[in-house]
Amino acid sequence: MAQYNCVFLRSMILKKYIFIPLWRIWFYVLIALAIILLFPFLIVSILRKEWYPGFFVIARLWATIILFGMGFFPKVRKEQLPDRRKSYMFVANHTSMADIMLMLYSVRNPFVFVGKKELGKIPLFGFFYKRTCILVDRNNAKSRMEVFEAAQERLKAGLSICIFPEGGVPEDENVILDTFKDGAFRLAIDHQIPIVPMTFHDNKKRFSYSFFSGSPGKMRVKSHRFVFTNQVSIENKRSVKDVVRNIILQELEKPTIH
Repeated sequence: MAQYNCVFLRSMILKKYIFIPLWRIWFYVLIALAIILLFPFLIVSILRKEWYPGFFVIARLWATIILFGMGFFPKVRKEQLPDRRKSYMFVANHTSMADIMLMLYSVRNPFVFVGKKELGKIPLFGFFYKRTCILVDRNNAKSRMEVFEAAQERLKAGLSICIFPEGGVPEDENVILDTFKDGAFRLAIDHQIPIVPMTFHDNKKRFSYSFFSGSPGKMRVKSHRFVFTNQVSIENKRSVKDVVRNIILQELEKPTIH
């Protein structure tokens, strides 16, 4: 028994401090390799704003390469299918760098991310991120205002918007779902577009920001029924925000079914 425990302990140490770090480094290598592979197509697709739907198709392929290359297997369940001819506000809980890839994989409607400007500093990835996403400096009131103007332009072009309303990944991994910021809901109400709440069940377990954690496996996504904003006034954005947050929170709190 003592010998068995010793072997088990050594295998756990090897997994946590050797294999998992190498596997996590592979994630960033894979991001770069997939961009290099698709580089000619990505470059052409960002030359003109009206070609963005083409860029989105390539971005979905890029995301698929990364997810499956890491051993992640997405399983998407949709309660209601978005109309490809309409614009939506897609929102989800935020726990992982892999959330970006999983959102791209899960949604077919071309959308634009609203995200923090710091991601634009990532080599290669940042080059395309800065040119295709709406960047926000959350500490700058002027930047937040510019986001609304940029989002309005994209919505008029028939695109959708994606925002992670927690505004970032909670530092405490015990937090199931952080408080939501107003931006996504204000935009949705201003433009009278439906909100699509989405729950990412497994991303924190699969690939959190803790370096010595994670594993390949299933990534479950539930796309909930739409929350409509037509005939909702901006004064009621808080109640809409609470409704959406409760939908996602209740899904996250459901017992895991193996």
